[in-house]
Amino acid sequence: MSQTAVAQSNISASPIALVANGKTLSTAQKRLGRLEPTDPAIGIEAIRRLYEEHGYVWLKGFLKRKDVVDFRGWVFGHLAETGLLEKGTDPSLGIATPEGFDKAKSDKKLMSLVRSVSFEGFCSQRRLSTFMDGFLAGVSYLHKRKILRFTQPGTPAATPAHYDLVYLRGGTSRIVTAWIPVGDTAIDMGGLVYLEGSHDIGARMEAEFAEKNNELTPEERVSAFNRNMTEGGWVSKDLPDMAERFDRRWLIADYEAGDIVLHSPFMIHASTANQSASRHVRLSTDIRFQNVDDEIDVRWNNHYTLNDML
Repeated sequence: MSQTAVAQSNISASPIALVANGKTLSTAQKRLGRLEPTDPAIGIEAIRRLYEEHGYVWLKGFLKRKDVVDFRGWVFGHLAETGLLEKGTDPSLGIATPEGFDKAKSDKKLMSLVRSVSFEGFCSQRRLSTFMDGFLAGVSYLHKRKILRFTQPGTPAATPAHYDLVYLRGGTSRIVTAWIPVGDTAIDMGGLVYLEGSHDIGARMEAEFAEKNNELTPEERVSAFNRNMTEGGWVSKDLPDMAERFDRRWLIADYEAGDIVLHSPFMIHASTANQSASRHVRLSTDIRFQNVDDEIDVRWNNHYTLNDML
């Protein structure tokens, strides 16, 4: 069976209609598919070829499951102090409180965790850093700005469609994003979705923006918020429309603790709303790597801060 046939045959496994920014993704086979998992054991050269061909590579079980679950428990153990979780539950499960909680306090606590040695250690663990040295064919550089996010079930929050280079134009275009689901992340929890084969679309869009931005100052040119960009640097908030407009499928997945997805800076991706019926909070981190010899966007030399316009 071909990869496409496998992806299409699994579409019915989606437990619910996926929603993003008030729009429901089509369940038609031609508009919804599955990410293809990759066994890390196939080696770096084969992984790199898949990455270049598809714009992403989903590495199954790349990290030790226990390490990821333990880190999830550590993060939620601290966030539980803000009332985010149901009282008396195991923090590593991340079961949201059925009552209200102090969002401002949770956000403040999250920003302190982003600056912690524990978070730095999780993102720079030897298994990942050694792999990235090989993947980037040199000494890898991990950007200081590393994003850690949690998304409650039952909220409309979803990241609109975008490609990452929009926010990293001040350095090399040879960025690699590693998106790490911190814990099992079923489809209904709103993990990342990818527009199939869209790294070519993102590259064309970036070339068009570069031409339009030619008259701007250097500072404006690298900004995702210049006058030639859409709101927030997004490609679109309407995911179903994008699938129709570009005649592509949105690729979805049930992620597990230990998985990592590497994606191209031109690959268009988004998230969907967390609709977990079991009230699991989604937790994830996205970090960026590049070869240390390439130009680095200095704006990413600071810790992640909410609403930092990047």
